[in-house]
Amino acid sequence: MNQSTKRVQRAWAMYDWANSAYNLVITSTIFPAYYLAITSTKDDAGNITNDKVDFFGSSITNSVLFDYALAAAYLIIAAISPVLSSIADYRGNKKSFMRLFCYIGALSCCGLYFFTSQTVELGVILASIAALGYCGSIVFYNAFLPEIATDSERDRVSAQGFAYGYIGSVILQLICFVFVLKPELFGITDGTFAPRLSFLLVGIWWLVFGTISMNKLPKSAPLEQHTEVSILTNGFHELQKVWQQVKQMPVLKTYLGAFFLYSMGVQTVMLAATIFGTKELKMETGQLIGTILIIQLVAIAGAYIMSKLSEKFGNLSVLLMVVFIWIGVCIAAYFTTTATEFYIIAAVVGLIMGGIQSLSRSTYSKLMPETKDTTSFFSFYDVTEKLAIVIGMFSFGFIEELTGSMRNSIMALITFFALGALVLYVAIVRAKKEHLKSTVI
Repeated sequence: MNQSTKRVQRAWAMYDWANSAYNLVITSTIFPAYYLAITSTKDDAGNITNDKVDFFGSSITNSVLFDYALAAAYLIIAAISPVLSSIADYRGNKKSFMRLFCYIGALSCCGLYFFTSQTVELGVILASIAALGYCGSIVFYNAFLPEIATDSERDRVSAQGFAYGYIGSVILQLICFVFVLKPELFGITDGTFAPRLSFLLVGIWWLVFGTISMNKLPKSAPLEQHTEVSILTNGFHELQKVWQQVKQMPVLKTYLGAFFLYSMGVQTVMLAATIFGTKELKMETGQLIGTILIIQLVAIAGAYIMSKLSEKFGNLSVLLMVVFIWIGVCIAAYFTTTATEFYIIAAVVGLIMGGIQSLSRSTYSKLMPETKDTTSFFSFYDVTEKLAIVIGMFSFGFIEELTGSMRNSIMALITFFALGALVLYVAIVRAKKEHLKSTVI
């Protein structure tokens, strides 16, 4: 491999370094803890006495609102990303769209600096827009993978991206960790300032490193233009062509079904873990941040371990094994009552979280056909994941609202994983019938 190719692959992985700070600080640790703190009332013993929040005149449980707000953001990006992806392929400007969503997400994080108990609506809306920016940029980021790596390189490069992301996010998390837990070292007396400063730092980090990454990514060549249709109509035209190809590929179609089902569980666990620890286990912010750091550090190893295992046993077989481990994690979480038990589960989650994300992406890139429509094909992948998050988060919030307990919501996750494992097994059977490469099966 020549040095220029390596530089492009490192630049691509660097975007994970840039945006994963959002994933860690905003969706997983400081923001959820801060959000619950300023929207809950506690007694002297630390028990929550009121967890209702007023949102544009409606009273709703704070954690349920959090789940619904994220579900809404992911639903919007699922609706618009296919058209934008096809337009990006059509004009060869996927990097421009990636940059646009990067800036939308980063600036929204900066705006969260102004989120206080008096501006709940502003905070929820900006958090949703930040999620929109994150998901939107990932659509185009993922679409670069088939362009910058050969089939044999994709597991490694995909894992490299996640590893960069985990390392970069942990570095910024540690910086924010000091501000949040030791504000007196910096003369900070306002209890809300340190978390709000963390949100601002995430936005700046994402903006700076994201720009560096995107400046080094190659410009894509535009596809053949269809003058008989408008650019918007052509977007649907390209998507229709992709769907017709997917329908003719039973292994790819079945794999997408399995990915959809188990992603309902994976993404919901990642997005709801901090709120679960706060409300159900009464863990402090410092404990939660430490837990998520464990997950991030272990996930670095997990991404590479799964990459190596896939070389020996095949992508689909390793994914099936990992999904079964996820089922065990959910069952254990249902019965978890102490912080120590939560730490142990977190370590296991870290190992399989990095692996399932990295391997899912590279498996899809191996199963998709050779094509220049990479963005349009990856929009199917991303839309599948986003719709899974919408259903997963909505189900999690709805069951809590219906039963009054987040533990009952875990039962839905177990169901999602079990169904995902079943469909994944069908994909393996079909892959063997088609005599696909051993590294895929």
